[in-house]
Amino acid sequence: MKKEIRCMGIDDAPFDKFVDKEVLVVGTIYRGGSFMDGVISTKATVDGDDSTEKLAEMIIKSKFKQHLQFIFLDGIAVGGFNIIDIQKLYEKIKIPIIIVIRKKPNIEEIKKILIKLKKEEKIELITRAGPVQKINKVHVQFIGTTLSEVQDALKLTCTHSLIPEPVRVAHLIAAGVIKGESKGKA
Repeated sequence: MKKEIRCMGIDDAPFDKFVDKEVLVVGTIYRGGSFMDGVISTKATVDGDDSTEKLAEMIIKSKFKQHLQFIFLDGIAVGGFNIIDIQKLYEKIKIPIIIVIRKKPNIEEIKKILIKLKKEEKIELITRAGPVQKINKVHVQFIGTTLSEVQDALKLTCTHSLIPEPVRVAHLIAAGVIKGESKGKA
């Protein structure tokens, strides 16, 4: 794998689930884990059903799309429980997707919450994303690539933290725009 693979990291901004109807979603475009080439953004509905379409539209309209080799997502959802259908997203953008998760999710607890919220249909999106696998100190789910390529992509892009630099910087930008200053871990 080339040292300067073009990739995009996507993360959502902080939001107040009791007040905000939409959440800012930021994508940073990187060459490997060293050079940022651009920033794009969109908005998605808090706890909604539009994340897959919003992300696909953001990526497809981007001038960077033709050069992207990987998309890194910070988790499988934006804006709370606006769960991304990674199979559908992959079908639309035709770029391998790697979901990066700091801590192994408690899938059974998430399912219970979705049932309580009467959002059972979202359970299938989580299940269809595939098994959660541990690589070093992070967990991943992926589509359109192999475990070996995911390991290589993480080695190239995790330059300043346990998560890929494009995701870390998308987090910092999103938080800084909404809160006026970034803080916390991506």
